[in-house]
Amino acid sequence: MNKMNLSVSEANLDKIIVQALAEDIGDGDHTTLATIPPDAQGKARLIVKDTGILCGVPIAHEIFLKVDPDLQMIIHFQDGSEIKNGDVVFEVKGRAASILQAERLVLNFMQRLSGIATATHWVVIKLQGLHTRILDTRKTTPLLRELEKYAVRTGGGWNHRMGLFDMIMIKDNHVDFAGGITLAIDSVHEYLHKKGKELKVEIEVRNYDELQQVLDHGGIDRIMLDNFSVEKMSEAMQRIGSRYETEASGGITMDNVRAYAETGVDFISIGALTHHIKSLDMSLKAVRER
Repeated sequence: MNKMNLSVSEANLDKIIVQALAEDIGDGDHTTLATIPPDAQGKARLIVKDTGILCGVPIAHEIFLKVDPDLQMIIHFQDGSEIKNGDVVFEVKGRAASILQAERLVLNFMQRLSGIATATHWVVIKLQGLHTRILDTRKTTPLLRELEKYAVRTGGGWNHRMGLFDMIMIKDNHVDFAGGITLAIDSVHEYLHKKGKELKVEIEVRNYDELQQVLDHGGIDRIMLDNFSVEKMSEAMQRIGSRYETEASGGITMDNVRAYAETGVDFISIGALTHHIKSLDMSLKAVRER
């Protein structure tokens, strides 16, 4: 089985799969070892029992590859495809014991990542015709961030910062601990200059007063308007104009996301895309070949 291209770190994915298999298999899949002859051949099909956007096929491929390089995978749907109840995403053939050992891990990733891609897709659909982009957040499963953010992209969304290292994000606690907005912004630029780093700077504001302080002081690239109502967001957008990128966050649901986007905001970040997700229902049905 040859490797497939996946837009995440190959080393990170390999580490995740190795650890996940070790967690599940331990000192052996004793049920399979007790019931399935070592040379028994079989095949299995990943069957969809839901409607949504597919994500995780390359990851399933890497899991099968890690368990048994001799397994053969026939793929019928690629990541990003719209899938429905009854669709067969792929077939895998080879040693039955190898298929069974990989089964649960494949399903865990496929179901969760497809759920994230699907949730993102439904939000993106809500914003058709508008320029606003949907962002994820850092509210991800520990150690699975790269994969879950990949699923957001698969669903049509965009990634916010990957972690604490690739963007400056001055939030309310930073402002409060630093002693105020202007002090926080100035400290950031002093730090970046000292470290020789070039990072975009975003700051969170909670009300019109904080917004005005930011507008008066400058020194940032994007303003996050946190928990503003649609009406207040609209007023804030008029005050900001085109001077800075804008982002809406907090209190945004499927029912009001378009109304927020219609204010003209550039980005809407939704943590629920990755931390409050219903996994897509799938099953891996195995058939022994004689």
